[in-house]
Formats: sequence, structure tokens, C-alpha cells
Amino acid sequence: MTQDKIDRINELARKSRTPEGLNDAEKAEQTALRNEFRADFKANLESQLKNIEIVDNIEEAKKKIEEENIKESNESKGEKEE
Repeated sequence: MTQDKIDRINELARKSRTPEGLNDAEKAEQTALRNEFRADFKANLESQLKNIEIVDNIEEAKKKIEEENIKESNESKGEKEE
């Protein structure tokens, strides 16, 4: 979701709290934007949850992360692992 759309959601929320309120078209726009925001949020959360790895041994996990970081560092420097 673009920042412009988020700004529009906030603008409509502020306007809805004024005595003037929102007209029917603005209410429909607000609903559509909120639904889009929720769908994006849900997709991002689902993606993060899919990348979570549960480990039983914290020391083993730390060692694995360190090895991956070293490998990535070597690859970014253009070195090849032997």
C-alpha cells in the first residue's frame, strides 16, 4: 500500500470525526481503502510467520546463524567458500 493511500485513510478518518462527516462516496472509499490495508497487513504478517523457524537448541541455532552470516559476508566480498 502506498503512502498516499495511507494518508488518504487518515484524512478520511479525521473528516469522519468532524460535524460534517463523510458522504456516501467517501464512506465507500474509506471502506475499500481499509480493506486493502487489512489485506496487505495480513499478507505481510503471513509472510513473516512462514519464515519463522522454531528451534529446540538455542546454542545450535546461534551457531547456524553465525555460519550463515559468515557465508553471506564472504559471498558479498566476492570470496568463494572452499
